[in-house]
Amino acid sequence: MEVGVQSGFVANRSGPPATPAGILTAGDVRRGSTERSPAKHGLHVAFKDKGEIKEKREKFLTAKYGHHQMSLIRKRLAVEMWLYEELKKLYAPNNKIEGVNNEEVEIDIDELLDMDSDEQRRRQLQNLLIDAKASQSDVNKFIGDLLEKAKTL
Repeated sequence: MEVGVQSGFVANRSGPPATPAGILTAGDVRRGSTERSPAKHGLHVAFKDKGEIKEKREKFLTAKYGHHQMSLIRKRLAVEMWLYEELKKLYAPNNKIEGVNNEEVEIDIDELLDMDSDEQRRRQLQNLLIDAKASQSDVNKFIGDLLEKAKTL
């Protein structure tokens, strides 16, 4: 293994003592010497303009729920998906094209649960579903099923 000293000093034969490489003396500046140290070659600082800042990455907050809370969320989601499918059937029972629904009905489960009695809930649902294309017996069956499912929440 070879060990040596890098030539870190430049000797000027014409006079002044040796100086470390990369440091310019007054005489070097007058002669036009602009030799730089290899260690510092290529280093520079680049400031970005405000216009060059890349889009900031969106941050999302995720939450961990306990087992019990997740089971309640799944149960609620199952009821809401059932409600959606049943409303599609009530408003387009003879329609062969799925998803075609000119009228929108919004049933808020929380609002139903906040009502005092099943009779109030039933009247509210009948008022909301007055324009349903399905038969009245189908609407009444849907209301009964929805009230039963809402009790489980």
